[in-house]
Amino acid sequence: MAQKKVRSFALDQRRELIGPKCKLSICKQCELLGVRRSSWYYEPRAESTDNVALMRELDRLYTRWPFYGVRRMTLALQAQGWPVNHKRTRRLMRIMGLEAI
Repeated sequence: MAQKKVRSFALDQRRELIGPKCKLSICKQCELLGVRRSSWYYEPRAESTDNVALMRELDRLYTRWPFYGVRRMTLALQAQGWPVNHKRTRRLMRIMGLEAI
């Protein structure tokens, strides 16, 4: 019954509850909180410098043409010489929170 209450918390909140200060092992804490041990140790990588530069360009283009969708934005980037496809453009636009109007 306790597990159901714990799982009502978001994964990030449960991850914050785990720590080395507790008397229980990390393995046992993860088990009790329903968090996979590998996800507790995982540290996301930062975006590459190429992606950061591409995101700046996406922002500039979006400011100029907010009605461009992913495919048209991809074509605009390719016209400027960026080696991108629509999947990369979609992922970066999602990260930035950009949507066509």
